[in-house]
Amino acid sequence: MAPLDSVRRRRGHRTHRVAVLIVTLLAGLVVLPGMAVAAPGNQMNAADMTLLNGVRLAGLWEMPAGTMAAEKGQSARVREVGAEIARQHGVLDELVVQAANKLGATLPSDPTPEQKGWLTEMQNASGAQFDQIFVTRLRVAHGKIFPVIGAVRASTRDNTVRKLADEANKFVNDHMAMLESTGLVRWQQMPPAAIPAAQNDSLVAAAQAGAAGPSVAISTTVVWAVFLLALGAGGYATWRITRRS
Repeated sequence: MAPLDSVRRRRGHRTHRVAVLIVTLLAGLVVLPGMAVAAPGNQMNAADMTLLNGVRLAGLWEMPAGTMAAEKGQSARVREVGAEIARQHGVLDELVVQAANKLGATLPSDPTPEQKGWLTEMQNASGAQFDQIFVTRLRVAHGKIFPVIGAVRASTRDNTVRKLADEANKFVNDHMAMLESTGLVRWQQMPPAAIPAAQNDSLVAAAQAGAAGPSVAISTTVVWAVFLLALGAGGYATWRITRRS
């Protein structure tokens, strides 16, 4: 009976070792899928966040500005343009909120101090002065976000951001055309065009510099490094356990 008990104990030890090894491997594999999914599925960077934040901020001040123009604009065209810009920004705002929810991004909830100042400026103006301020402020603002949309659209790795850039591009281009149709755009006072040289990523760099958050893209190398470290640590622990057994 003694030899039989000895065989059973040896089999029990081997079974225990195999079980520990399986648990260790499974623990390592749990690390990999959790991070591997994040790597290809969320390729957002600072420039992507700048686009989301820029579109959201534009809506936060241009919707009330458009509503104001629809109510107090002196010319019929300014009133018409204001109402349509407010309506379209409502649609665009829904799109950017949906995109942010899908990507797990946090968006601003209030206009910037500068944008609040523009709204105050419009509230204090009337008649032809109001019309001019409304058109000038919105046309300059659209001119600033327009190249950023193009830069992000050309370089983003995230499909959700790419779709949002497509939609934003259509709206912003339409808004610029509407504002220009009022005949109040003072072209000589517009900021000069800044076209980057070939191979110059200045627009994306500028977008990254103004981003509200850090890059959230995850390197594949980092994923594998964490995975291998987890397996290595688990393997060493398994060896220690089996050695003591």
